[in-house]
Amino acid sequence: MNHQENRFPISHVIGFLMSLVLTLGAAWVALKTSLPPNTIMWFIGTLAFVQAAIQLFLFMHLREGEDRKANVINMAYAFFLAFVIVAGSIWVLTSGHSH
Repeated sequence: MNHQENRFPISHVIGFLMSLVLTLGAAWVALKTSLPPNTIMWFIGTLAFVQAAIQLFLFMHLREGEDRKANVINMAYAFFLAFVIVAGSIWVLTSGHSH
């Protein structure tokens, strides 16, 4: 039995608290500030990117594992798929009204 199996998952607790703070911060900026809408969207997008990075490193154990090259390839593929889905959705939703 590994000694790490019995220890308290402090990194998960820290990641959860940081994600909670970022989410509440985004909600506060969106609902309680009088910033221009474009600025609010950039701020929320930045917080979302930071939160995704926190979740990758603290919850999904991106730094761990023996085959780091496979992790990099899998992450590149995931980013490619996310880009295709988002770009394709935007393209379909914005070009459908012209026909």
